[in-house]
Amino acid sequence: QGIQYLIEHRVLSSDLQEIAKFLHKGEGLNKTAIGDYLGGRDSTNIQILQAFVACHQFANLNLVQALRQFLWSFRLPGEAQKIDRMMEAFANWYCKCNPGVFQSTDTCYILSFSIIMLNTSLHNPNVKDKPPFERFVSINRGIDNGGDLPEELLKNLFESIKNEPFSIPEDDGNDLTHTFFNPNREGWLLKLGGRVKTWKRRWFILTDNCLYYFEYTTDKEPLGIIPLENLSVQKVDDPKKPNCFELFNPNCKGQKIKACKTDGDGKVVEGKHQSYKISAASPAERDEWIEAIRTSITQDPFYDLVSARKKKIASKN
Repeated sequence: QGIQYLIEHRVLSSDLQEIAKFLHKGEGLNKTAIGDYLGGRDSTNIQILQAFVACHQFANLNLVQALRQFLWSFRLPGEAQKIDRMMEAFANWYCKCNPGVFQSTDTCYILSFSIIMLNTSLHNPNVKDKPPFERFVSINRGIDNGGDLPEELLKNLFESIKNEPFSIPEDDGNDLTHTFFNPNREGWLLKLGGRVKTWKRRWFILTDNCLYYFEYTTDKEPLGIIPLENLSVQKVDDPKKPNCFELFNPNCKGQKIKACKTDGDGKVVEGKHQSYKISAASPAERDEWIEAIRTSITQDPFYDLVSARKKKIASKN
């Protein structure tokens, strides 16, 4: 409505390129409003978004440098479809400016989300569990048309974010990059083994849409990682342990859950669980964990967007 008002009063041309330049210059404009407008689904909004992204000079910048520039020019809206359109446009333009860096725009899209997540996890004071570089690598395995990105490239991006967080425009709204990736919960739980059915006490951390478990709270590397994509959680009874809940895949019963763990020799191997049975210290604690896991699975549209794009890459290969 604001843009229309300016056009009607001849303060602004109706030329889409001019509107994009006006928004990119952003003098005196509310960055939240810019984000909402650019994320619109009308063909006009989409054309202006593409022209707006093209106002950025991304040639010869690494992905973190390009994201710094891009995310400063507006505030990311909270609606999944808007985020998807904006990050799609960003990835397309970045790849056009830097041919050969990634095998596809999907790779750029997924890695961009990973970097935004990393930024929040490293610099949000609520996040106690700061992810090591190895976790950043594991999250991004297979995203380059089924292959892995060079470790040196990932290391440079990781160090850049670690040394300097993104500068996010401070308007007034709720930016997902502020709330995103907070660890939802951490604490001691008992986990039933997959092959050997014994209960073991483990320190669990719920963050970045994964459930990590460690032998000790001070361990830097987890014993296991359970990605929560496509999983459900429910209360379950067990004759030997009280206050249990279960992680399972409702669509693929009887199949092993895609997860990984460290074996006795320190090698990372595939998990053996068709479901994960976990016991909490009290009914209240069990219910809090169930709620936190459900929230982690469904809360942030980023997860669904990245998951959909990873599936797209997997189906091509």
